[in-house]
Amino acid sequence: MKEPIIGIDLGTTNSCAAVVEGDGDVKLIPYKGGEYTIPSIFAIDDKGNELIGYEAKRQWQLNPRNTIYGAKRLVGRPFQSDVVQQMRKVAAYSIRPGARNDVVVDAGKREFTLQEFSAKVLGKVRDVASAHLKQPIRRAVVTVPAYFNDRQRQVVKEAGSLIDLEVVRIINEPTAASLAYGVGKGMNKTVVIYDLGGGTFDVSIIEIRDRVFEVKATGGDIFLGGIDFDDVLIHHVLKDFAGKTGIDLAADPVAMQRIKDLAERTKIDLSSREEVAFNIPFITMTAQGQPLNIEMKFTRKLLEQLTSQLVDRSLQIVARVLVDSGLSTKDIDEVLLVGGQTRMPVVQDRLTRFFGKPPSKGVHPDEAVAVGAALYAHSLEDDTNLRVQLLDVIPMAIGLEKAGGAFHSVFSRNAAIPNAKQLLATTSFDHQTELAMRIFQGDHELVANNDMLGEFTFSGIRADRAGAVQVEITFDVNIEGILTMRARDPATGREMTTTVRVTSQN
Repeated sequence: MKEPIIGIDLGTTNSCAAVVEGDGDVKLIPYKGGEYTIPSIFAIDDKGNELIGYEAKRQWQLNPRNTIYGAKRLVGRPFQSDVVQQMRKVAAYSIRPGARNDVVVDAGKREFTLQEFSAKVLGKVRDVASAHLKQPIRRAVVTVPAYFNDRQRQVVKEAGSLIDLEVVRIINEPTAASLAYGVGKGMNKTVVIYDLGGGTFDVSIIEIRDRVFEVKATGGDIFLGGIDFDDVLIHHVLKDFAGKTGIDLAADPVAMQRIKDLAERTKIDLSSREEVAFNIPFITMTAQGQPLNIEMKFTRKLLEQLTSQLVDRSLQIVARVLVDSGLSTKDIDEVLLVGGQTRMPVVQDRLTRFFGKPPSKGVHPDEAVAVGAALYAHSLEDDTNLRVQLLDVIPMAIGLEKAGGAFHSVFSRNAAIPNAKQLLATTSFDHQTELAMRIFQGDHELVANNDMLGEFTFSGIRADRAGAVQVEITFDVNIEGILTMRARDPATGREMTTTVRVTSQN
């Protein structure tokens, strides 16, 4: 029996896998207990055991400092970035600078790179799939947020290689969801995928023409998701408690974990109820040793007021992506909701007002991404009517640093991929044999405000006087949105060697 390629949705809060079986049916891979999702949580307990998924989540309250969660937000980020500094304020585990201008996290007196953390979660998903399918799994299509940059995509590839899992293709989460919606249905529609997950927000406008799925425009926010809705509740609880007692619970990691757990449950309950009690007994003690409780109520209306800015931010991105696509709300046939946070009634209400029609229930918000990844995995090996063609785009411009720190765009935002561009450079001093180039990704006019992908050095340039030697540089972005570069001397046809160094961003 041929080894299948599975589809994996590697999520910020939960991960999920699916596979297309011999008869062409796509099936989610269940975990023991009948759950289809596995928490993207890794921990080391006091005996030094590694725990992943539900086992890690169960002990989270008692062991918050050695439990790593939400780390997908840190992937491919320089330590000094705003995203990392924001996470350091809310995470109980230690987040420190790594050796490659990246981030390392600590658990159980051990240090882990984000590649290693991602590999632990991927490995758990792969092992669950192997046990269920009763055969080894060596290949997978893995999804990432559409708004992931080149460095973040590379980390996912590296995570797979750490556990001998070949990531045969990386595809964007909204694109995968559109495949779950449209494959095999012979449809001709323009759809908006509104993907508000645990840690990230993406929106993509996709034209489905039978088996061709063409992304017209995409956008997102790597720091907007269910975790942020929880944090707004947590902040409100802390402020209320401090106002009543004068005690700040933010420095107590066990109390914070209990508040976090109840905040998430309260938010979920308020999607189906108008009012929920928020009570935690014995949260702390007074200086005199008297136990103190948290006793509050949350209404759906209060939650909506507290989180209205977050919903506004998502709709501003939707509006920008519509403009980028050249389409209006009237051109959109369906709005598909992906990600658990889209269950919040106010999100659906605001989208209904924005587009003039209610969102579609055409896909399952928690399962669509894994299902789409599995369908795409199957299509890579299948020449039946399931073979699909993806035409995707890059989420942010890719370019290089010009004099004075200006950003010169080589590929614009929403440029189609795969894509290749050539630039001619020349030597700037006599007998120059190396050419260094700093490459950035982002939509800002100054490189300092964009993400640095790396410093490319081309060596083996013909020694001659300044300006006498030209270097033809090819920038190549593949179907996964990953950049490679090569250079040659057009006069001799000789290829130059390329090294990439991910350095500190100045």
